[in-house]
Amino acid sequence: MRRDAKCRSNIDMKSRKFKTEWLAKTTGAILSTLAISNVSQAQLTNFATVFEAAPIAAVELIPPTSTISYVSIPTNAPVESTSLRLEDLEAIALQCHPSVQRATALANAARGRALQVGLRPNPTVGFQGQQLFSDGRAEQYGLSIGQDYIAKDKLAFNRETVLNEVRQLEQNAVVIQQKVINDVRIGYFRALRAIHQIEANRQLVEISEKGVAIAESLLKAQEVGRVDTLQAAIEVESAKLQLRIAENRYQSAWQDLAAVCGQPMLPQQPLAGDLFAPASKFDFEEEFARLQNQSPELFAIVASIDRARMNLRRQQIESRPNVNVQGLLNWRDNGTGGDPNAGLAISVPLPTKNWNQGAIQEARYQVCAAEQQLTQRQLDLRQRLATVFERYSNAQQQAESYRNIILPKAEETLGLVRKTYEIGELSFVSMLTAQRTYIQSRIAYLEAVEALRIAETEIHGMLLRNGLADF
Repeated sequence: MRRDAKCRSNIDMKSRKFKTEWLAKTTGAILSTLAISNVSQAQLTNFATVFEAAPIAAVELIPPTSTISYVSIPTNAPVESTSLRLEDLEAIALQCHPSVQRATALANAARGRALQVGLRPNPTVGFQGQQLFSDGRAEQYGLSIGQDYIAKDKLAFNRETVLNEVRQLEQNAVVIQQKVINDVRIGYFRALRAIHQIEANRQLVEISEKGVAIAESLLKAQEVGRVDTLQAAIEVESAKLQLRIAENRYQSAWQDLAAVCGQPMLPQQPLAGDLFAPASKFDFEEEFARLQNQSPELFAIVASIDRARMNLRRQQIESRPNVNVQGLLNWRDNGTGGDPNAGLAISVPLPTKNWNQGAIQEARYQVCAAEQQLTQRQLDLRQRLATVFERYSNAQQQAESYRNIILPKAEETLGLVRKTYEIGELSFVSMLTAQRTYIQSRIAYLEAVEALRIAETEIHGMLLRNGLADF
């Protein structure tokens, strides 16, 4: 018992700050977001009418106050009238993605369960006949009526337990929505990177074809041998092959983007956006503090803790007896001369051996497990943030190095080597090396920028990904 008390004391300090923001901000927001479900707002409002049958002073539904917002990632590029913006893709995904629809349906299903578990049981009515076929000497014909009376506290705790499950599912829906948004952003940046890689490989083809022309002119002037022209031709074919690979990569990136948008048949369109926009600046401790205050994963765990606590209280009152009342009205009793009579039976269970002690013990340790899950998820978030932050830092440094140092020097080197080769002072191998170094540097720069954008998206988006994964 002391250990259980210690667990409950520890979680009071850990979850208090999450509860306030959760109730004030997130629940109202997600209710608004889930408005696309089949359960109308009027139906939700009618909960109050149903509650009057089993009064629950502490239970109320929080009305929607706002819509959920996401961190905006600037693209800093002119928008063509036929181009798809990142915001357009996000809107399509939120409307069409099956994971979002499923999370919405699960939350609405739990709302129906919350309504059902708080309803009082229906009365029973039936016909009762006794001493039948006694040749009119002792037959009894009557109407039986029965009713189970459940303590209203039990119904209240039933409903409050499921309402906490509703809040947990609402937070899970926020998690799914953020995963979908992040998946769309990552797919968008990968598609942009594929487009730029096609451009880089086309430039490589052009450079290689110019190398062939230079080699052939030098061969005619008898300044180089046929080996140079053969190597130049091989390089052209290799560049064309890399171009086809880049085009296939773009096709794959577009199919991936269409899938995470929930529209697998989305036709290919130009994308508006700048892959090379300035990078965001992050501080590790600041981002971890933001996760602790805003992560829907933590809010969902806090809701599960409240659910476990409410379930414990419900199990502790289970031993309170319910009352069963049975009434009988005989409108004809031949055993008493045919006059009507009546009977009444009232019964209650006696908790002499079973006072629900096993379920209480289970519920108590479920509370402890839920409390420990909060600390576990906080540590997990810090570990995940450390991994993503490492990728972000590496990609940022690589992108800056390629953009400011390596690419300018590689481009200058290629120009100087080409001029020197044209006058016959360098071998074709030297020019070939310069060409490959330049293109490889461009592709490495694209890879670094793509990795930077993905890491930025994960940090902005609460480290959430894979919205199509089962949940």
